[in-house]
Amino acid sequence: MKAFVIQHYGQKKLELMKVPMPAVDDNEVLVEIRAASVNPIDTSTQRGGMKFLLHYDMPLILGSDLAGVVIKVGSSVTNFQIGDEVFGRVNKNKIGTFADYLAVDQSDLALKPINLTFEQSASMPLVSLTAYQILHDMMKIQPHDQVLIQGGSGGLGTVAIQIAKRMGAHVATTTSAKNEGLVKSLGADQIIDYHHENFADSLHDFNFVIDTRGGKTLRDAFKIVRRGGQIVTISGIPNYKFGKTYGLPLWKQMLLSVASFRNTVLAHKTSVKFDFWFMKPSGQQLMVIKQWVEHGSIVPVVDRVYGFGDTQQALDYSNTGHARGKIVISHQI
Repeated sequence: MKAFVIQHYGQKKLELMKVPMPAVDDNEVLVEIRAASVNPIDTSTQRGGMKFLLHYDMPLILGSDLAGVVIKVGSSVTNFQIGDEVFGRVNKNKIGTFADYLAVDQSDLALKPINLTFEQSASMPLVSLTAYQILHDMMKIQPHDQVLIQGGSGGLGTVAIQIAKRMGAHVATTTSAKNEGLVKSLGADQIIDYHHENFADSLHDFNFVIDTRGGKTLRDAFKIVRRGGQIVTISGIPNYKFGKTYGLPLWKQMLLSVASFRNTVLAHKTSVKFDFWFMKPSGQQLMVIKQWVEHGSIVPVVDRVYGFGDTQQALDYSNTGHARGKIVISHQI
């Protein structure tokens, strides 16, 4: 089969290679990939930015999101059968969706929403699971809670706005003027043009913030959250608590403690709960997302679709930071 790989971290361009077909374990299914989507973690992994948290052997096939068709099932598989159309975000230790086929644990998959194309379905798993796990599992959003979602026109933002609104929250978001119409159509109640306004000057007494930027933007979030509120970042430096929960060795936990010290102090001074979140694959939660999609509560936002042969161009576009919604790679064009 064909796959896009890197031979080492920092490799500028992906290499298209012929590689062996994946072996299928008892609890896995073999998926013929029809579409995959690009996420910031893909380009970060290519650069070597995830080495501190994730170890991979080389050569490495990149890609985490997929939609496709089951063509083989392991002996212990009970959830799927040959011919099922599925979508999912694969386990961090089994990435490789920028390829023709991939063996995936059945617990990481769900049946594809019947009203979406493979390309639309592939755009959903990582961002929808991240948003759901933060808003539902961590923050436990209640009706009328106020939540700021940074980067509302991005891949995570476009989904998080919709999920937060479905849960009854009052949603504020940051974006540029050209994307105000998009985020408003998704349900945003307050829209801040970050080119002309600092959200910390206009928002006050919020319950929650989802940070997608890190740095000063993350530090400014502490200014708008009420005491007892919560900030969850997917972009800032992981803290000691995350390192311990993630199972990192003690020396790495200590390094994270030092690197995130400034944010830890801010959290203590403001009495705000602060967490770093790394999404966990879940076919069960994708079934919830699938139902919401089929009922029209969540609509995927896809910026561009590239052919499989143009996978590197898709990553290059992702690196510009200008995508509205998700970037998808299709085997069908």
